[in-house]
Amino acid sequence: MYEERRSRLDGAVVWTRTIDTRADAAHPVLSDGCMDLLWTDGRLLVAGPDTHAHIPEGAPVLRYAGVRFAPGTAPAFLGVPAHELRDRRVELADLWGGAEARRLAERIDEAADPVAELEDVALRRAAAAGPPDPLLGEVVRRLMAGGTVAGAADAIGLGARQLHRRSLDAFGYGAKTLARVLRLQRALTLVREGVPYAEAALAAGCADQAHLAREMRDLAGITLGAYSALANSETAQPSGSRTSA
Repeated sequence: MYEERRSRLDGAVVWTRTIDTRADAAHPVLSDGCMDLLWTDGRLLVAGPDTHAHIPEGAPVLRYAGVRFAPGTAPAFLGVPAHELRDRRVELADLWGGAEARRLAERIDEAADPVAELEDVALRRAAAAGPPDPLLGEVVRRLMAGGTVAGAADAIGLGARQLHRRSLDAFGYGAKTLARVLRLQRALTLVREGVPYAEAALAAGCADQAHLAREMRDLAGITLGAYSALANSETAQPSGSRTSA
């Protein structure tokens, strides 16, 4: 089961999810360009930016709540460059210290509404942290709208090398990889809505259906047909809810 709502934290989403790993073992969670602050049974974790699909592992039944940060916004909140967390799930204690992480986890555990308390933790921390890189925010907006990396770089006045370096800190990988991830997400949103593969590919910015199929294999590790089957099943998981044990 998965539920989400818009967070009071600008650009973020608050979500809850219950996973039966015995039933959902074949359901990959796809890259989305985001990072998450996760709470599960007394633990606080961070899900870094993924470059490939992630398969949840752990106990037979996993219960999570999370705050999912828009691309490029979590590093300022966490105080860690995104590339240090690429394709990783780490304990918050490794980033903020054991005492602070335990204090926050206990506060959330004891709250009448742990999900609301997790969001409050994120809001308080974000208020004390510095703002995300505004230039990279403009890159994200342009790429989400289907723009090119070159066009985004020109718009913000950065050269290719400067943009790549700042993208590693903000997104965990280069802007070209982010563009591929966001393009795939646009295509899969259309696929879930029933748009034929070829039409979804062109609308999302791929050259053709074969191009979309290659991107699906490279970034998700499954075929379009397999994804459609999962999306149509009762136990299919949203591509943006990224969890781990």
